[in-house]
Amino acid sequence: MIFSMRGNDPNDLVPPNEDFEDLYENAPCGYLSMLPNGRIFKVNRTYLAWTGYSHDEIIGRPLRDFLPVAGKMFYETHFAPLLRIQGFYNEVALDIVTARGSRIPMLANALQRMDGSGQLLFTRLTLFPAADRRRFERGLVDAQAASNDKIKTLEADSELREQFVAVLGHDLRNPLASISGGIRMLERDAAGKDEQVLKLMQGSVTRMSALIDDVMDFARSRLGGGIGVELKPTDVLEAVLEQVVAELRTAEPDWVLTVSVGRLGTVICDAARIGQMVSNLLGNALVHGSKTQPVRLLASTKGGALEIEVVNAGEAIPSDQLERLFKPFIRGESSGAREGLGLGLFIASEIAKAHGATLVATSTPEETRFKFSMRVDPVGG
Repeated sequence: MIFSMRGNDPNDLVPPNEDFEDLYENAPCGYLSMLPNGRIFKVNRTYLAWTGYSHDEIIGRPLRDFLPVAGKMFYETHFAPLLRIQGFYNEVALDIVTARGSRIPMLANALQRMDGSGQLLFTRLTLFPAADRRRFERGLVDAQAASNDKIKTLEADSELREQFVAVLGHDLRNPLASISGGIRMLERDAAGKDEQVLKLMQGSVTRMSALIDDVMDFARSRLGGGIGVELKPTDVLEAVLEQVVAELRTAEPDWVLTVSVGRLGTVICDAARIGQMVSNLLGNALVHGSKTQPVRLLASTKGGALEIEVVNAGEAIPSDQLERLFKPFIRGESSGAREGLGLGLFIASEIAKAHGATLVATSTPEETRFKFSMRVDPVGG
C-alpha cells in the first residue's frame, strides 16, 4: 500500500484515497492504448470529452482514422516507423480530427510495451492539447518573418539613400567647379572690398568641395566595402604632409601649427589618401582643440613602422564619446564655426584600415592624441 505524509512529521502518515481507475479516466491528458496492429483498444474519458466521440466510435479503429490527410501521411511515413525502431516517441505534433470535423492541435508521447522475448504487446499514447503552444510558435515565426522583412526593407532603403548621396555628391562637383572658376576670373580685376568678398566666397567653395569629398568617400566606403587606395612606393610623403599643413595654415591663419616630420624614406602607401587622413585629423584638432596651445603634427619611421600623430590641447574627450569617435556622423561639442558632417574621423579611420594600419585616439585633460601606425616593409635594396 502507498501512503502519503501529512504535515512535516514523517511518522504522521495517512492512507491515500487515490482511485487509480479515476486517475486514468479523468487524467489531465488523453490516454490511448493500441494493439500491435495499430488499433485502439483502450481510451479514457478525458480524450472522449475533448474529441466528442463515444467509446464505441473509438475502440477497434486505428489512430490514423482520426488524423487529417497530412497527418495520415506523417503518421505512416515518419511517426510509426520511428516508433517501431526506437520504441518511443516524445512530443510529436498531431492534429486530431474531432467528431464535429474540427481539429485539435495536440502533442503526443508514445511508448511501446514489450514482453520478455521482445515482442510488442501494445503501445501507450498520452495526448495534450497544444493550441496555445502552436499559436505561440506561429507568433514567433510570424514575428521573425516580419523582422526579417523589416531588416531587408531597411537595408534596401539604406542602400538607396547611400546611392542617392553618391549621385548627389558627384553631380554637385560640376556647378561648384564653375563657381570656383568664375571667382578666379573675377579676382583678376578685383580690388579692395570686392577682393575680400571673393576670398570669402573662394573659402566657402573650398569648404563645400571638402564636404563633397567626404560625402563621396563615405558613399564609396558603404557601397563598395571600404575606401579605395592605390598602394605604391612613394618618396614624397613628407612633401604631401607639408602641403597639407600649408593649406590649413592658409585657411586657419589664427591657429599655430607645429610640425616635426623626420626622414620618412620610401613608403608603400597611397600618399594622397594619407594626406587626406592627416588633413581630417588636423582639421578636427583645429575645431576642438584649445586656441591658446599649438596643434602638433609628428611623423617618423621607427621600429619598422610609419607613425603619424596629431596632438592638441583642450578638454578631454568623454570616454563614451571616445568609444564611438570613428563612427560616421559623430560630432563632438564645439563652439567653433567650422562645423562638418561628422565624417572626417570616420574617413580617416577607413583610410587607415585600407592601409592595414591602426588609428587610435587617446584623450586626457592635458592632450588629445590621434596616432596612425603602419608597418613599413623595406623597398628596393
